[in-house]
Amino acid sequence: RENWPIVFYNRTCQCQGNFMGYNCGDCKFGFTGPNCTVRRTLIRKEIYRMTATEKDKFIAYLNLAKRSLSSDYVIATGTYEQMNNGSNPMFADINVYDLFVWLHYYASRDAFLEGDLVWRDIDFAHEAPAFLPWHRFFLLHWEHEIQRLTGDENFTIPFWDWRDAQQCDICTDE
Repeated sequence: RENWPIVFYNRTCQCQGNFMGYNCGDCKFGFTGPNCTVRRTLIRKEIYRMTATEKDKFIAYLNLAKRSLSSDYVIATGTYEQMNNGSNPMFADINVYDLFVWLHYYASRDAFLEGDLVWRDIDFAHEAPAFLPWHRFFLLHWEHEIQRLTGDENFTIPFWDWRDAQQCDICTDE
């Protein structure tokens, strides 16, 4: 979203085959195995169809994500200019849960353009054609990070089918 210079990002991986990730060390979504060649289909479950044990596991995984620092990601705590043109890096560790809170917020905030221009009052994650594909990728990435954190390759984020809801029936203490 900002024009980050090569002082921070001076190379990128171009992953081959079914590999993905910042270092091409992960399998693309839907693949597994040592060479990422085994097709894998995971089915998300509607939250009201989950057993009490499945719900408890889901909550436990979210709580673990809140207590676990990301081993791969940090967040910028200042702009490039505030970092004195890159000579004073300003980054902070972040836990896995808050990383995804931050990613969601960052995609929804004002966009910094060249120079001092700021594109305000547009939320690219929610008020644009990319709403569905952006959230699809966001959820897949979040699932993947929790799978890595817990070692549970079958973990999926449950969904709530709100189409016939008259009120927020999921909004309970449970």
